[in-house]
Amino acid sequence: MRYNKPADVICAVGKGNLAPLEALRLLQGDSRSASGRGNTVQPVFTGKNVISKRSDDFFRELDSLIGLKEIKKLAREIHAFAEIQKRREKERLATEPLVLHMIFRGNPGTGKTTVARLLGKFFRDLGLLSKGHLVEVERADLVGEYIGHTAQKTREQLRKAFGGILFIDEAYSLARGGEKDFGKEAIDCLVKAMEDHKDDLVLILAGYQTEMADFLKTNPGLRSRFPIHIDFPDYTPQELLQIAEQMCAQRQYRLSQQSRIYLAQVFVPRPGEHYGNARTVRNIIERAIRRQALRLILKPVTTRDELMLIEPADLQEDS
Repeated sequence: MRYNKPADVICAVGKGNLAPLEALRLLQGDSRSASGRGNTVQPVFTGKNVISKRSDDFFRELDSLIGLKEIKKLAREIHAFAEIQKRREKERLATEPLVLHMIFRGNPGTGKTTVARLLGKFFRDLGLLSKGHLVEVERADLVGEYIGHTAQKTREQLRKAFGGILFIDEAYSLARGGEKDFGKEAIDCLVKAMEDHKDDLVLILAGYQTEMADFLKTNPGLRSRFPIHIDFPDYTPQELLQIAEQMCAQRQYRLSQQSRIYLAQVFVPRPGEHYGNARTVRNIIERAIRRQALRLILKPVTTRDELMLIEPADLQEDS
């Protein structure tokens, strides 16, 4: 595709058919060539190539996350389905609507919110959502204190989420108060919005596995409205160690061999104990960085390697 004037380039950026940096290059080249060689410019990316590049970026970021095999498989299924439906539409064949409302089941810190945020951008790039942003809420953001208040609060959050994903953490709490609780009113509003705005809204309900199973039983129509159910298992000790190493690398730190051995022992859960939480790993690493700073500040001179290395003493709990 060729752009014959600057206005065409600007329009292409607005439609997502041209990368901003490429547009700048084209406009700069256009101003340099205006003195006699014409102002026709040739873009590097077509709209289809831009979408393909964004999808590649998404999968690269998704694959960099530790674990999460189920969601990685699902994302590729959605990508393939969306692409094939576009091809069928082009050939004037019947197409299937893509319902993307989801249930995320798992303990805190297993990646549910991170995945939801990535999916929003992914669905936007595929043309399945107009904005792709994430609105994260909980019971207090939806349930009011008197009749009519809940519907007002819920609709307000829905308005914020239109064009993107409404992520409700601990969604089962909406049904904990019984028949007279206002949480039921919030559920009714959500169900109606899922139908009225099904083409530009994705609803994700998240929470513990057992509680989410009980929650879906409280409203027989809920399960059928959420065709995608994803389990987020607890991380294994090996995965937790990988997460720790990844967090260090992102901050330009690294674990010593002794530190890796120490953490590998820390991450093994004791009988009856749960330890699959990436948030806890982040807290451990951030605390270790502070303690490393306290250890090194006493040295008048430090090497690059010392500034990067996390030692077991930086990781150990206070006695």
